[in-house]
Parts: sequence; structure tokens; C-alpha cells
Amino acid sequence: MIYNTKGRIFCALFTKRTTGELRQMVCRLGVKSYLKGGELNYDPHKKRLIIVFDMNINEYRAINLDALHTISIGGVKYTIKHK
Repeated sequence: MIYNTKGRIFCALFTKRTTGELRQMVCRLGVKSYLKGGELNYDPHKKRLIIVFDMNINEYRAINLDALHTISIGGVKYTIKHK
């Protein structure tokens, strides 16, 4: 669903892997204007991460898909159920 947002802003609620605290982020995909070049040292898909642009701090962040609780897209809230 996140990949189908096609650059639209969405909200994600997830548990941070570093601290275990809940974080809500307003973000979007497809932002290119803040790229500084270079490549990641890892494959985000293999680590089940999605790279998004955090609209509040204007920086790129990674969301752990296994720790995602809800996403809100276009005013519709979706609850993620993990196995």
C-alpha cells in the first residue's frame, strides 16, 4: 500500500528499533530534492525496511515494516496485523 501512494503524503505509526518507543511520522515516497548522492551500504528490502522522507524534519528515514502498526493514507487508517 505504501508503494502505491505515488508520492502522496501519509502517516505511519511504528515502533522504533533503537529505543522501542512509538513514533508517528508524516512522510512520503519519491522525494529526490534532498538526495546528496552515494548509495546505501545495505539493501533495505532484505532488512524489511522502507526508506521514506520525513516531512517534519526534511530528512530521509527508514521504517521497519515488521514494527509498523498503522498507516493513514488519504484520510483512511489501516491497521497492520503481524503474524
